Amino acid sequence: QVQLVESGGGLVQAGGSLRLSCAASGRTFSSYAMAWFRQAPGKEREFVMSISKNGDRTYYADSVKGRFTISRDNAKNTVYLQMNSLKPEDTAVYYCAASQASWLASPSAYKYWGPGIQVTVSS
Repeated sequence: QVQLVESGGGLVQAGGSLRLSCAASGRTFSSYAMAWFRQAPGKEREFVMSISKNGDRTYYADSVKGRFTISRDNAKNTVYLQMNSLKPEDTAVYYCAASQASWLASPSAYKYWGPGIQVTVSS
């Protein structure tokens, strides 16, 4: 069983930055590809970014290209999402997820999920 907990969300003005953190339990963090998803009210869960088990490969949605960066520190069992140049359309609940297989963009590829954390970007 893997437990994930997000932190670092909050309210920020458009153009500002936030860094989300996802802390994972256990010794096997490096066995999982990690990803960030987000979900706005009334919308489907949307892929944001993912990172391979050792951090050497990343995958990203077009909507965040050039603005967001995913990284991981396996020694700290933590994955990060650095969000810059935030836009009101980035407002959503952000979820951290772990996959034993790959860093696919589909939510169905991820077995473990954090409870989510709110990010609100004001105009």
